[in-house]
Amino acid sequence: MKMLWKKENEHDFFINSLSFATPEQLFYVTSGKKYFAYWPKSYADTKTTLQSRNSLIGTYTEKWCTDLFSEIANQLGDYSVQGAICEEIGLTSQSPADVAICKTKDIIQKPENILMIAEVKMSIVWNWEYKKVDGKIRIDCIGDYKTHTGQPSIRRSDSMLKAIGKSINVRVSCDKAAKIPIIVIGNTPINPGYFQKV
Repeated sequence: MKMLWKKENEHDFFINSLSFATPEQLFYVTSGKKYFAYWPKSYADTKTTLQSRNSLIGTYTEKWCTDLFSEIANQLGDYSVQGAICEEIGLTSQSPADVAICKTKDIIQKPENILMIAEVKMSIVWNWEYKKVDGKIRIDCIGDYKTHTGQPSIRRSDSMLKAIGKSINVRVSCDKAAKIPIIVIGNTPINPGYFQKV
């Protein structure tokens, strides 16, 4: 069975992504030319925002979840489908299911073949530092989510609102969608302010 999300997954994400992306697309760069996954809480100089990593980690975590659910789905004779589309229940090509457990492995699905929908709201949790030492790349973990200024995964209010909004959209789209379970997958604790909403 595949292990749940751990630090090694994040390390692998950075190593794999550096084969096609620049360090500047993956890390924040300090005024002293240090590369961090997130701004450390102790960093007091000018800070910029980093958007280029979002789609990369989104694709990576959706694939990771698809693989995780494949093991379960295959045992039941079903399929874990990344990017499933079902116009009838509001899963369009612009807003597909991140992952769906389905009776068929097709991307275009019918409502009756969708057994579960998963919205993936995962991201980098730990803080990492990118270095080149003697020409070799090093990615070192320098702290967990409490040590940096980022709000990863479902700790971000916009991530929670998007997940809740998409779930409502699917749920009210038609009668056939009413019985399809929808789950949100994150890799951080939920902020206490969202306990009642979810």
